[in-house]
Amino acid sequence: MVPTGTEETVCRLVREYSDMLLRLACTRLSSVSDAEDAVQEVFLRLLAAPVSFRDAGHERAWLIRATLHRASDIRRQAEKRNLPLEEAAWQEAPEPEPDLLQAVQALPEKYGAVIHLHYYEGYSIKEIGTLLGLSAATVGTRLARGRERLRKMLKEEIR
Repeated sequence: MVPTGTEETVCRLVREYSDMLLRLACTRLSSVSDAEDAVQEVFLRLLAAPVSFRDAGHERAWLIRATLHRASDIRRQAEKRNLPLEEAAWQEAPEPEPDLLQAVQALPEKYGAVIHLHYYEGYSIKEIGTLLGLSAATVGTRLARGRERLRKMLKEEIR
């Protein structure tokens, strides 16, 4: 068991995972500041209510799931305020987003998360299944459906 909750442990987790978690949150949210808030809240949660991890893999999986859940919460809150996501789009970014990243962000979460983990973070289908608590077949199906949706979205933009 890997204990958490100590400042030293949380600092180690921040050093190891913050960049990956921020990239993941950015694919689900429309602003960098919201993504930073989501990641920060995940680490604060570890300080407030320590979690015991079986191993490093469980630690990484918990952080990814917690970040995805928190990003979803933030996105739902924004939708409830009836704010179009385009109005809050990447104000901190110095240059416009690539079309592909915008398309990935526009996907439903279940497709966008697996596409991000597979293509941007380099996880295998089996690893994604373990991280998200899904079967490899489900992950494969979500990847295929997500790619098909991306293909259609990008074709519509070209027209």
